[in-house]
Amino acid sequence: MSVASATTGQALPVAGGRATAAEVRRLSRGHRLRLAAVGVVGIVSTAVDLIPPVAIGYLVDRVRAGTADLGTVLTVTAVMALSGVLGAAGTAVAIVHATRVYHAVLAALRERLVSRAMLLPQHLVERAGTGDLISRSSDDVTAVADAAPAVIPALTVSAFTIVVSLGGLAALEWPYAAAFAVVLPVYALAMRWYLRTGPRVYRAERAAMSARAQQILESQRGYATVLGFGLAERRHRTVLTDSWGVAVQSLRARTVLSMLNARLNLGECLSLAAVLVVGFVLVDHGSSTVGGATTAMLLVLRLLGPVNQLLFVVDTLQSALASLSRVIGVVTIPTVDAADATTTPTDPMDEVDPTHEVDPMDPADTATAVRLREVAFRYADGPPVLDGIDLDIPDGQHLAIVGPSGAGKTTLAAVIAGVRRPDDGTVTRPRRTAVITQEVHVFAGALRENLTLAAPDATDRDIRAALETTGAADLLDLSADALDTVVGTGGHPLTDAQAQQLALARLFLADPELAILDEATAEAGSAHAERLDRASEAVLAGRTGIVIAHRLSQAATCDRIVVMDAGRVIETGTHDELLTAGGTYARLWAVWQAGQHISANR
Repeated sequence: MSVASATTGQALPVAGGRATAAEVRRLSRGHRLRLAAVGVVGIVSTAVDLIPPVAIGYLVDRVRAGTADLGTVLTVTAVMALSGVLGAAGTAVAIVHATRVYHAVLAALRERLVSRAMLLPQHLVERAGTGDLISRSSDDVTAVADAAPAVIPALTVSAFTIVVSLGGLAALEWPYAAAFAVVLPVYALAMRWYLRTGPRVYRAERAAMSARAQQILESQRGYATVLGFGLAERRHRTVLTDSWGVAVQSLRARTVLSMLNARLNLGECLSLAAVLVVGFVLVDHGSSTVGGATTAMLLVLRLLGPVNQLLFVVDTLQSALASLSRVIGVVTIPTVDAADATTTPTDPMDEVDPTHEVDPMDPADTATAVRLREVAFRYADGPPVLDGIDLDIPDGQHLAIVGPSGAGKTTLAAVIAGVRRPDDGTVTRPRRTAVITQEVHVFAGALRENLTLAAPDATDRDIRAALETTGAADLLDLSADALDTVVGTGGHPLTDAQAQQLALARLFLADPELAILDEATAEAGSAHAERLDRASEAVLAGRTGIVIAHRLSQAATCDRIVVMDAGRVIETGTHDELLTAGGTYARLWAVWQAGQHISANR
């Protein structure tokens, strides 16, 4: 089990080599003409860079022959200077264009990552741990971005230099190229060793980073619990342990890098020795000149730098590829085709969803908005939270779900909404379903932006109408900026009641076929209860609605009430029918009424 798995149960998938390559090819569409231009400019600029070694070899032969003069030296110097300028300019152009393509592709990948992450099924994220997803969208994306300064020059310049220089060496005297080729197995063996060792080490390093991120995130989210139970020291030790785990994996990666460097140095020494020996033999037999041998040595020296750079950057490239595979692993998680899936998956990472959406052309679906058959659900290996739920909600009906704490009400709402996937059974729901929970979030930004998140085409008139309908028009008076008032973090603070009104207005603008209110007004306190109840009724008007009732006064106004206990439906009927039956609902109602009476007399 990996480090991440040990902490979180099951990490998000990591893309294989083929999937990663396919996604990169897909993202590079539209940039291939620029990539071709990079190739052409790179080859031309590196070919120009071959001129100085040839010119120096020519000068050496002229000096040995006694035919060199000041004009020869000046000409060689001018040619070398011009080739240096042209080569540098070409290299700069190639790197700039390659960098633009790299970051354009990376930007598109970031957008896909964020888009896909927002749509991931909740059970996948919870099994992997939120830290895994955060690590991929931060640490891994940063690793891919930070690799650009090292990887781009290596791939756009070094590769071209190696190809062109080898061609020039072979054109000069084939034995020189043969001598260099004899040493190539040393480099090949070094890379074979590294490619078998490096990726595994870097994957372990990234997994350790995910585990650390998960522990830090849990400590931050559970800050109040940590303080309340005196767990600060224990949490500190846990984070410290995972941080040391990252340090150990990073040291392993640096050790592998040092061992690769030693192998590259050996290859460099053998390459120079081989070409020197061949040059001595060729000159001794009159098959080459001293100038030719000088040119060959300069070309080999010119080759060694790019070869080492290219092989050395494989370390950075492997780290970046490990991160890239983790990012693409999220991007390529298959989307759920809920309309076609009706079976129950056995693999927890399988994306088949045993739910489907209402088909308005199917006569069986026209009168029923929600249908559940034998639905069962449990969290991980825990006891069943839902057990054999059968439920039909007619189109346009308002259904209240009540029951004691732990009865499974919120879980049932999440399964109906598609937030959670049932372990068994099937769920039918409308295509446009929206949920409001008691954990209402106000996003940092303008009031208008908060309200139009699910209805981007809504006009200011639509927004104002939604605020009026939900009794939240006073939000426009928060400041003189009205809809442009900045709310959320760093902006105008909202009370719990205002935040819930905003959420209700947001849902009204979204205009779903099915609206699910999971204790959506529970956090505002009794002072605003009546106002929020009226807002909820206004939002539900004209559409199918499910209310997880925190206050039984909400349930009493619904068309039908379902009473749950221990994950099962134990009663169903109207408010009056259930009171007459004298069962669980009647007892809950009596307790509720007594509590209201006590509160009123305080």
